[in-house]
Amino acid sequence: MTTYPVPNPDVDVVLPCLDEAGALPWVLSRIPPGWRALVVDNGSTDGSAELARELGATVVREERRGFGAACHAGLTAATADIVCFCDCDGSLDPGLLRPFVAEVLAGEADLVLGRRRPRERGAWPPHARAGNVALARMLRRRTGLRLHDLGPLRAARREALLGLGLTDRRSGYPLQMVVRAADAGWRVTEHDVPYLPRTGVSKVTGTWRGTWQAVRDMSQVLAEPPVPAPSTGVPSQTPPGAEAPGRTPVPASATAPPPAPARVSASAPASPRGGSVQ
Repeated sequence: MTTYPVPNPDVDVVLPCLDEAGALPWVLSRIPPGWRALVVDNGSTDGSAELARELGATVVREERRGFGAACHAGLTAATADIVCFCDCDGSLDPGLLRPFVAEVLAGEADLVLGRRRPRERGAWPPHARAGNVALARMLRRRTGLRLHDLGPLRAARREALLGLGLTDRRSGYPLQMVVRAADAGWRVTEHDVPYLPRTGVSKVTGTWRGTWQAVRDMSQVLAEPPVPAPSTGVPSQTPPGAEAPGRTPVPASATAPPPAPARVSASAPASPRGGSVQ
């Protein structure tokens, strides 16, 4: 079991949701005890919102369609110190976020990402994987971060994320988060996580057309000039356990080091659907 540097960490998990009733029971059962699940309903017609409430999740309604719109609605609705993101389709186990949160709380990283590793044939369609590889290469050229994936499993501090001033509300949201974090000098790390076949059909990468739209959205993000992060976008450098809620933020120019290559680890535990996470 992961040991946290502070007891009972305050964590919200944002789960963007569009017709995911088939996957919700398993996904919500994997949320670590004490964490709050924020299911952001993005216009579901299959009863996802009602089911999520029945299963104990907090449901946030986002009328504007778009993956980024749903993610950002969850971020703005969150109240915890640490906010995590995870797809709601059963392809990723939110229980694997435990070491991500521990790394952020320990001050070892400002943004922790999951590098998806397919465990079954068909978990990651060839066209979706090809698009991800191309975007990862462009991201490395743009930021210098040695990342391999733009996966949705991630963790960071809420106030710092809000301070990045994210504006994309479509498929480019996850990429914009990484790009602006790199521009602000955040320490970004990446760890392997098992990637399982999703429940249902992907709304983004389930087709070549959807994949192309996602690549186009993300290419536009990469073409944006660097945006100076607001002072609140700089993660606190206060030692773990000594955070001062009323601390005055320090301007990015005074504290942010130049972007450093991400550390890549393959030590994250494998957790097939239904298994346990230690």
